[in-house]
Amino acid sequence: MRRFVSDDPGFTDAFTAFVGERRDTPHDVDAVVADVLAAVRAEGVDALLRFAREFDGLELTQDTLRVTAEEVEAGAAACSREVRDAIDFAAARIRAYHERQRPADQWFTDAAGVELGWRWTALESVGIYVPGGRAAYPSTVLMNAVPAAAAGVERIAMVTPPGKLQPAVLAAARAAGVSEIWRVGGAQAVAALAYGAGPIRPVDKIVGPGNAYVTAAKRRVYGVVGIDALAGPSEIVVVSDSASDPAWIAADLLSQAEHDPAAQSILITDDRAFADRVEVEVERQLATLTTATDARASWRDHGAIVIAPLDEAPRLVDLIAPEHVEFAIDNPERLADRVRHAGAIFLGRHAPEAIGDYVAGSNHVLPTSRAARFSSGLSLYDFLKRTSIVKCDAEAFAKLAPATIALADAEGLPAHARSAAIRLGQSRQG
Repeated sequence: MRRFVSDDPGFTDAFTAFVGERRDTPHDVDAVVADVLAAVRAEGVDALLRFAREFDGLELTQDTLRVTAEEVEAGAAACSREVRDAIDFAAARIRAYHERQRPADQWFTDAAGVELGWRWTALESVGIYVPGGRAAYPSTVLMNAVPAAAAGVERIAMVTPPGKLQPAVLAAARAAGVSEIWRVGGAQAVAALAYGAGPIRPVDKIVGPGNAYVTAAKRRVYGVVGIDALAGPSEIVVVSDSASDPAWIAADLLSQAEHDPAAQSILITDDRAFADRVEVEVERQLATLTTATDARASWRDHGAIVIAPLDEAPRLVDLIAPEHVEFAIDNPERLADRVRHAGAIFLGRHAPEAIGDYVAGSNHVLPTSRAARFSSGLSLYDFLKRTSIVKCDAEAFAKLAPATIALADAEGLPAHARSAAIRLGQSRQG
């Protein structure tokens, strides 16, 4: 863990360098991913079955690749009532939040008499990648599938690494409206969704987080299909004064550190003594945390405490452009309203980032690695597309045609100019 003090010489340069350090996977995976994608594209389902043997140690067939409806029902039934209720509670809140984002179609007539507008339509099919291995992630299913269903996507195909499917994941898939589930993970799953493989039909867009291989695969198939983003390690910034409970703040910092050894947790406070108490509390909680191995590595290598006037916090947050930022202070809006770059903002001492991960209703798929400077979190808009509409009658066309012809001539595109001129009865050469 690094400590920075705002009135130290060179503070801004040192902190900027720390924030800009790469935290992605250190080894090169692109060549491996390229081979996997090429194999799936050429061999289809045979490649998927071979990779299941090689990478997962499992013998699958084309018939056992898909999770049956009976398996989904049995798995969901095996989930505890408490967890099923929590899934239903979260799904309802996520659905309500995202349905409010629905944009309206527009249709209007401008001063030239041209009728213009746009309309929104849902994507036909979406693929959702749900990680396996480290933990079961029903929240990943909900955050990706519920907005897709709310947008009106007809087919939602979920892929997840083969092996035991956790009951909570199956319960979430059922609650979210997932259409089909396939036992395939890694770069080969991305390839199957992009190109199709045997019974797995291609989709229009792939969303959902994954490891370095999944991220590299999504980067390579972009253009064949749409993707949501290239996810990096989790991040949190907590802005707090000394009135907060140090145990609460330590828990919030560790809530992201436990995700991954490359995750980043940063505390910004104006009180040195409070910073010391939080640091002690982090160590105390690490001693009993079941995810301490990853959390400790994250806090040791990428964690930071910044001592600075709270009025400086918005500038520092914008410099970090974090995935999540909490303002654990009274009247948090006075600082939060000045923040431009953040994936999600949590206001007040009783709004920990963890509620955003599960049940607040907002989406937890957010930009990382400073991408909040130019992108937003997953939303209903990721599952919609906008189509422009133009309608001209003869009178309106006559008002637009001369400028169209002039611009086409200026660009050296005579067929464009003729397309307009011919409707005016003009003869054009070229």
